Amino acid sequence: MKDIYTDGSCINNPGNGGWAWLCVENNKIVRYNSKKVANTTNNQMEMIAAIEAIRNNEGELNIFTDSIYLKNGITTWIFSWLKTNWKNNTVKNIELWKELFALTQNRKIHWNWVKAHATNEFNNKVDILANSAARS
Repeated sequence: MKDIYTDGSCINNPGNGGWAWLCVENNKIVRYNSKKVANTTNNQMEMIAAIEAIRNNEGELNIFTDSIYLKNGITTWIFSWLKTNWKNNTVKNIELWKELFALTQNRKIHWNWVKAHATNEFNNKVDILANSAARS
């Protein structure tokens, strides 16, 4: 199983943003990617980071995120949204949720929340990548 750390960042939310993911194997970063996106939100960047991580990493994944929005959305809230066929007017980023959900089907993905800006070395590194992308 691969450990994947994801993060999103946005300057002047909404505004310029960046997403990043990194893959850790044997306690070492083996791959990573990040990108800048104009006119976006922090939540969109958190979701796109996870989408890109899943797209670019095969097999069983252990995804770590500091976004409660992302973790709760994909592990809990999405099932209510699917049941009501997305009729809840408060659901934002529906297209990204649909894309993320589709990518998680037929995959073993374990979602983990980690505290932001704390002692987790890899979460702090992916945060730097996402912020750097947003500011580039």
